[in-house]
Amino acid sequence: MARFDEVKNLVMSLESDFEKFYEKNNQAAGTRVRKGMQDLKTLAQNIRSEVQNAKNGAA
Repeated sequence: MARFDEVKNLVMSLESDFEKFYEKNNQAAGTRVRKGMQDLKTLAQNIRSEVQNAKNGAA
């Protein structure tokens, strides 16, 4: 569950940058959002691989 908490924390940490970008058109916040979403993608892929490996190892 620690990995899931990492995902939640990452998403929550991006909330203010999303607001700044979409509501205030802050371009620097958009850059931070893009970086954060890339980090989220990488984290999700790593978790997906771990789950697949655990599933294959347990079967």
